[in-house]
Amino acid sequence: MAPEASKTSIPIPERAHTRRAARGRALAIRLGPGPAVIAAAALGCLLIGLLYLALQVRTIFSDQLKQEYAGLVLEAVERAESARSLVGVWQQLPDATENKTAGYRHARTELARRLTSLAALVNASPSAAPRVPAFLLAPDADLRDTDAALSAVSAWWRAQRDADSADVRVRIAHVAHTLIAAAALLFCMLITALGMYAKRNRLLAGQSHEFEWAALHDAMTGLPNRRKLFASLEEAATKPPALTVPCKIAVLYVDLDGFKQVNDSLGHRVGDEFLIAVSKRFRESVRKVDVVARIGGDEFAVLVREFSTNAELGEIARRLIACVVQTDKEMGVGRVRASIGIASFPDSVDDYQRLVAAADEAMYRVKRNGKNSYAFADQAR
Repeated sequence: MAPEASKTSIPIPERAHTRRAARGRALAIRLGPGPAVIAAAALGCLLIGLLYLALQVRTIFSDQLKQEYAGLVLEAVERAESARSLVGVWQQLPDATENKTAGYRHARTELARRLTSLAALVNASPSAAPRVPAFLLAPDADLRDTDAALSAVSAWWRAQRDADSADVRVRIAHVAHTLIAAAALLFCMLITALGMYAKRNRLLAGQSHEFEWAALHDAMTGLPNRRKLFASLEEAATKPPALTVPCKIAVLYVDLDGFKQVNDSLGHRVGDEFLIAVSKRFRESVRKVDVVARIGGDEFAVLVREFSTNAELGEIARRLIACVVQTDKEMGVGRVRASIGIASFPDSVDDYQRLVAAADEAMYRVKRNGKNSYAFADQAR
């Protein structure tokens, strides 16, 4: 069996590339904008949109108040115009009687009162509206000046009410468009955040799978390691049998003879290439349900599930030895062979947890008896 020095062989370039790729993915996860950043951006846009909406709503209320004020002024103008029409009616009466004179004076007094109310509204407005002159408030004011003033005040405030109404409609349209844009923006940001969250979860799940795979497999050959072998062994031994016949499993412990000289004479790079090549042949020579594991520097184990006779195990052992010979011949090494120990459960070993140790003991028997062969655990005793 080769010493532990062979276990610390130099990593091949693929391992370094895999590590760099894993570090790159981890760095991308750390540096890339996460869902929290997207949520913060969405919240910021929402706050800005709400501030804009608040200003628009405030302006709309202000314009509505202006419209109501203009309506009050126009109502006062209509009352003043009604009083002016009544004065004209009294003027057109043909007879100059005492009754006509009293009625005309009463109409002029009512007109002056209506104009005073109108002037109070107009002059109190914060807008730059045309004021009602004070001389028009007298009962004997010139009616032509009164007509001109009423006409100017009415025209200005109607135009102001129409402008405020149009401004309200425009601002309501802006509010509606802003709400639609904000809803669309929030929806897009939500979809983006969910997509990034799902992508990050996939990346993390992929990294977790890679870490789990690395913990259960040999980094150089890609074969299961000792930990994975024992887990598979326990799973196979404790699996309920499909039929009444108990499940029979076996472990073939493989040690490469002469592998240390390969590392010493040809270098670790050639040794690594040899291990990779023979691992591939081992995997191709057994069934897919069986497990080929690398458990040491030049030590391998094969877990065989559900065999019938020892002759089947012997055939597997011969194929494994042939794999080593073929690899040695192909690479031109000329000195590597294999010693294999075989232990089965429950035939030769009644405790599946001792299968690997029993196969290892059988393998040492082969080494003591000339190597490049195989032996069963019951024969080793």
